[in-house]
Amino acid sequence: MANERPITRESAMAICEKIRGEKARRIFSQCWGCVRFSKGDFSRMCASSKPDFRGCRLVNEVHDLTSD
Repeated sequence: MANERPITRESAMAICEKIRGEKARRIFSQCWGCVRFSKGDFSRMCASSKPDFRGCRLVNEVHDLTSD
């Protein structure tokens, strides 16, 4: 079962930034759309869409792999 522990804002931002560095340039990717429609404002990005910062599938996957 997936890890459902909340992600801190700082951790979510760091993971998001790393993922965006790898994927945001790929046109029509999830990251590209997220960055485009949020205009780079993290509070409007997918990861911030839930109070526990688990709104982005990609951020969740990386966090769950690196968590204890």
